[in-house]
Amino acid sequence: MDAWMKAALAYVEHWLDHHVKRMQQPGCAIAVAHKGRVVLERAYGHADLVAGRKLTPRHRFRAASHSKSFTAAGVMLLRERGLLRLDDPVGRYVDGLHPNVAEATVAQVLSHSAGLIRDGADAGQWQDRRPFASEQALRRALAEPPVIAANTRFKYSNHGYGLIGLLVVAVTGEPYADWIAREVVAASNLTETTPDVPPARGAPLARGHSSHLPLGRRVIIPGDNPTQALAPATGFVSTAADLARFFASLDPAAPRSILTPASRREMVRRHWRDDQSTLGQHYGLGITIGRTGDWDWFGHGGGFQSCLSRTVVLPGRDLAVSVLTNAVDGFANAWSDSVIHILRGFAARGAPTVRTRDWTGRWWRLWGPVDLVPVRDHVLVAWPGMFNPFMDATEIEITGRDTGRIRRSSGYGSPGEPARLVRNGRGKVRDVWLGGTKYVSEARAAAELRRNYED
Repeated sequence: MDAWMKAALAYVEHWLDHHVKRMQQPGCAIAVAHKGRVVLERAYGHADLVAGRKLTPRHRFRAASHSKSFTAAGVMLLRERGLLRLDDPVGRYVDGLHPNVAEATVAQVLSHSAGLIRDGADAGQWQDRRPFASEQALRRALAEPPVIAANTRFKYSNHGYGLIGLLVVAVTGEPYADWIAREVVAASNLTETTPDVPPARGAPLARGHSSHLPLGRRVIIPGDNPTQALAPATGFVSTAADLARFFASLDPAAPRSILTPASRREMVRRHWRDDQSTLGQHYGLGITIGRTGDWDWFGHGGGFQSCLSRTVVLPGRDLAVSVLTNAVDGFANAWSDSVIHILRGFAARGAPTVRTRDWTGRWWRLWGPVDLVPVRDHVLVAWPGMFNPFMDATEIEITGRDTGRIRRSSGYGSPGEPARLVRNGRGKVRDVWLGGTKYVSEARAAAELRRNYED
């Protein structure tokens, strides 16, 4: 692993710890894989805020729509084995469908362009008002006509992936959960992933949490309800580490995968653009494709009643990032983007050197903290409270062991002014001065607040 990457991952840990606390989130788990091997794995906060149980990296989360990527990989595996083709009509394998639904191709259903209803006429399963659809209920819904004509636009459909689950059963002659667990999950050497609840015996499941409103407090959302016929769309249970490894294996350049490079290229190819979204994202086959800054990524997100999650792969960089949160207002999407921003920042600037490495740490004043982040030939003054901590970051040019000059800053900052470190008698940095402002440790900042405003 390159030195810049090690430095970036160390800062990711430090930054995310602060952000989970700042945003008052119950818990978050993160894993980063490099060349398919997990190189960062951390858990922050609580698995159950009410009971006070700490979250660990071994806690399982409802991975929700990550399930679609597993299901799509299974279909590509069946295609490689000559058991189906992507341009086959789904009605060739699944009976009882409305004629227009039956005409939709496998690829159209996988790419959410078959025009199918998203969650049925009553989507109360997402509000815990009713169970997820049984096979009989799903089939009744699929006997109705499509909502819009196929192959006209991107239109997300959980029911569509339920239909793919029926297709897998028809082609393999096995229950979906049994086949996918053996041929995709186990074959990918994943040991902490199941296609639906319950997780493996003894494996802890992170509890979900509501937002603070409307009650003014969070309540527990168990998130342990089975998804039945919609497991292919949203049932999977996993850890950040397993998700990072699995999605890394879908990179067309990955050396090890259950799929051929050709199948992986087809999955991550831009099939449809979500034209009504300002995010500019595309969808492939069970895969979302997007860009953060100038770095491309592919992956998938997930939203269950109890958890919000997202996993992204950075093709050409041998990196995969999975961020799992256990609240309905979790910041999985924003935090995975944040990790990309941090990685981009270090990749562009390089690892710290002997000259810059002492200029580090989190330093506080009344208005909150800043992070000194040493890079190759200068030091960034990052804002840990921001989703992109390096946005418009001040830069310090080092002129001596404990002296520097602010060489780049917003005009509202202190460009051209001095920066310096103040050490105690043991040589440890005690204070940081940036221009005319003194920054101190978190403990001293807390003491100052109490002294000034509480005593």
